[in-house]
Amino acid sequence: MRWVESGDVRLAVFEEGDPADPTILLVHGYPDTHRVWDEVARRLSDRFHVVRYDVRGAGRSTAPHDHDHYDFDHLAADLAAVLDAIGKPAVHLVGHDWGSLQGWDAVTRPGIRDRVASFTSFGGPGLAQAAQFARHGRRRDVAGQLARSWYIGAFHVPVLPELAWSTFMPGMLKRTMRNNDGVRPRPGHPADTLAKDARNGLWLYRRNMAGRLHGGGDPNVGVPVQLIEAARDPFVSPALLSSLEQWAPRFWHRRIAAGHWAQRSHPDVVARMIAEFADHVDGGEPSRTLRRARVEEGRRAFAERLVVVTGAGSGIGRATARAFAAHGAEVVCADLDLDAATRAADGIEKDLGGTAHAVQVDVADADQMEAFARNIRTSYGVPDIVVNNAGIAVAGPFLDHSLDDWRRTLDVNLWGVIHGCRLFAAQMAERGEGGHIVNIASLAAFAPSRVLPAYSTSKAAVKMLSDCLRAELAGQGIGVSVVCPGFVSTPIAQHATYVGPDLREDAERGLARRGYPPERVAAHILRAVHRDQAVVPVNAEGKIGYLLSRISPGAMRRLARLTGAPGNPHIGR
Repeated sequence: MRWVESGDVRLAVFEEGDPADPTILLVHGYPDTHRVWDEVARRLSDRFHVVRYDVRGAGRSTAPHDHDHYDFDHLAADLAAVLDAIGKPAVHLVGHDWGSLQGWDAVTRPGIRDRVASFTSFGGPGLAQAAQFARHGRRRDVAGQLARSWYIGAFHVPVLPELAWSTFMPGMLKRTMRNNDGVRPRPGHPADTLAKDARNGLWLYRRNMAGRLHGGGDPNVGVPVQLIEAARDPFVSPALLSSLEQWAPRFWHRRIAAGHWAQRSHPDVVARMIAEFADHVDGGEPSRTLRRARVEEGRRAFAERLVVVTGAGSGIGRATARAFAAHGAEVVCADLDLDAATRAADGIEKDLGGTAHAVQVDVADADQMEAFARNIRTSYGVPDIVVNNAGIAVAGPFLDHSLDDWRRTLDVNLWGVIHGCRLFAAQMAERGEGGHIVNIASLAAFAPSRVLPAYSTSKAAVKMLSDCLRAELAGQGIGVSVVCPGFVSTPIAQHATYVGPDLREDAERGLARRGYPPERVAAHILRAVHRDQAVVPVNAEGKIGYLLSRISPGAMRRLARLTGAPGNPHIGR
């Protein structure tokens, strides 16, 4: 630690890493100290010179004698003093909460903006930008943000906030961190000086909020800005954060499935985002997720997304791979038939000018799927979207199904989906930037049939698995959709195994006559990802069957007695 003088205060400054490396300056928020960054600083210090300081009135830094000296002019002077002490021509500035508010203000000031190579903001917008949002944003969005910011008004009340921080508020803050963010107190955070720091920091609100929120300050920012949006932050609305891009021509918007203290709950993710942005600004190649975060008008809906589709060699899988590619995604076409996967990938590149890769994998083989998921991550990165589509059908009465028929159907249709969900969801969760899993079930998931017992059982299990995963993974920003097509004109009837009475000809004729192309199912899949839909029945029979299964299961059971007769095959996709 060393002391840096700034006007009437002494700032406690802490440094880690090699001073010869690029410098990252971490600024904490209210009512924290530099110690809130401990986990992130450890992860950055092997590649960067990491500098932190306690802002005036917090931690080991001294407090000004005059409460007026908590204004932005004095905060900017503190930052300039720290920059002078660092002695670097430019640093990568990172601010959280009030540190972020300070940063937005500081990078507009002569004498500071030229010394900031990049600015990473999370947990708080700039007050000048927030004022523009309050003035020009939609009334509903502004009202929503005002409701989140109720505490600002409370902090302006005389005496009572100081009394609260001297009594019950420290304990409440710790419970909030634990219950909302999953962050447990540890040595250094919250600091032993919390009550004093919080009382001093009230003047940050009292000396800055009124003037700036009524329009003071220049909202335009010239330095590259990375905004990290913590999806579960209760204090800042997505609408307010989305409005910030208009004020920075070079703007990257990234999201993390975390609460307000993301640097504590997800230090690996936050450190990686900071490092990737600093490296890119310094001339390095951007990561896929950083490229995707670059805000550009008119870009395609799934640009820079990596999409994995199993069973992509034909039918719904092939149509889905092409649809994602047409909307800008890089696609991995996976199939048991490598030639079919290669044809699908080649078609994407030749017909659509997209990027696609062909991979052979047996989704029923756990070892192959482990290797497949590992190789995808190594070769292309963590997928943003995974479509577990591969499936087979065995048609015929239950008593004519052999054990092998059951094993093979469940291995592909159910275990294949389990493998895909388990392996790729783990990658998405570790990356911390969300994702989406689409599981392809069928009308057969909720419409029983006397000729598809194994197939229907597997698809019903896929639907329930999807419902369970959606509940579990929502907190990590990973959406899960189950798509349930009715009769679709695909080769599934040609490739099905038939036991008992020969239904092949009727099944193939029936699906061909239905005339519902797989491309329409693919459109529903893209919409499900875009809207984060839970259950998506597709086409008329799929929607009617889903509705009947919910309002009259008995009718569905009676209808099942009719399915499977000659001329009425029931193969769901």
